[in-house]
Amino acid sequence: MTRPLLPVDARRPLDVLEALREALAGGPAVAPRTDDHVPADLPGSVPQPVALVVETSGSSGVPKRVMLPADALLAGAAAADGALSGPGQWLLALPAHYVAGTNVLVRSIAADTEPEVLAPGHFDPVAFAEAARRLEHPVRYASLVPAQLAAVLDAAEHDDGVADAAQSFAAVLVGGQATPASLVDRARASGVRIVRTYGSSETSGGCVYDGVPVGRTRVEIVDGQVELAGPSLALGYLGDDARTTAAFVERDGERWYRTGDAGELSDVGVLTVAGRLDDVVVSGGEKVSLGLVERVVREQPGLGSAVVVRAPHERWGEVPVVVVGEPVSRGLPEAPGLPESPGLPALPGLPELRAAVAAALGRAAAPDRLVVLPELPLLASGKPDRRALQALVAGGDPARN
Repeated sequence: MTRPLLPVDARRPLDVLEALREALAGGPAVAPRTDDHVPADLPGSVPQPVALVVETSGSSGVPKRVMLPADALLAGAAAADGALSGPGQWLLALPAHYVAGTNVLVRSIAADTEPEVLAPGHFDPVAFAEAARRLEHPVRYASLVPAQLAAVLDAAEHDDGVADAAQSFAAVLVGGQATPASLVDRARASGVRIVRTYGSSETSGGCVYDGVPVGRTRVEIVDGQVELAGPSLALGYLGDDARTTAAFVERDGERWYRTGDAGELSDVGVLTVAGRLDDVVVSGGEKVSLGLVERVVREQPGLGSAVVVRAPHERWGEVPVVVVGEPVSRGLPEAPGLPESPGLPALPGLPELRAAVAAALGRAAAPDRLVVLPELPLLASGKPDRRALQALVAGGDPARN
């Protein structure tokens, strides 16, 4: 059995909200779009359980259309409520075609509360604070990416209204990319109750909070790879059986999603994600995780949103290269829904950066170059286009520090 698939303009978040409300009640499934163009290969129907199709392009992969059943979306909402402070009212500050944005809408529907919605466009901390003050429920939530959180904390330093608004949330969920530890510490020192989330479109968004699986989510490490199971898993990829079979596997009667991330579980079951499995280079005979290098790099002043990619090297085989764009060097990538910011912090020199990385991860991990671009190439999701950056640094043309 199938149900209709309805394209909805994600530039109008309240339209997506109403479409999702109908989809969760058994109406047409929703396919949020960011423009007026509907691809010719987008089918008019989907399997009956599916309520939402999220189109996503991984930072190093090709576009995918993830099919999320209504039960999976509602299971994710219930797990979040159980891990946080129960049902509440949400502020939508993320684009409504991201799974993190649709999650805010689904959780609002499940809680029977009306979300406050920021106007699409550049993120403004003052507008964020004004929207927060309009929330009426005693339990309040927001979901941000690290760059937005950094902008809020920057504004809070000289605007008590922004500071009070940020502190009013029962939780501010932060995900979408690795959150620098320094940003986490800064937020908590400022009295902002943040929760770091891990998940993807394939898991109906975040299903691990601060390293701990929520609800009935299960985490296992198989051959170094993070695998996730639970009721919030996607049905698969629309029109791509081969990719579905590769990503979703059954083991001992349970269905698991193979994330492609490298990770470890502590003795008490806390997950640490090291980065992508395919982001390991062999430099001078030593394995180097680009994800770990990026984590250390982003702790350095002015490099909060830097990207680390691989590049060929005549002597060492492959080496890590740090790439930063002028907007990104502020920690604030210029993408829809993200902020602009005046004041560009000085970047560390390459010797200082190499020393910091080598001290944390060893000499083989030290970046070979620090490349500064006018701006970073971005995917439609707003994330850095790592494949484009890798091709760029491999050519040896960009300026280097």
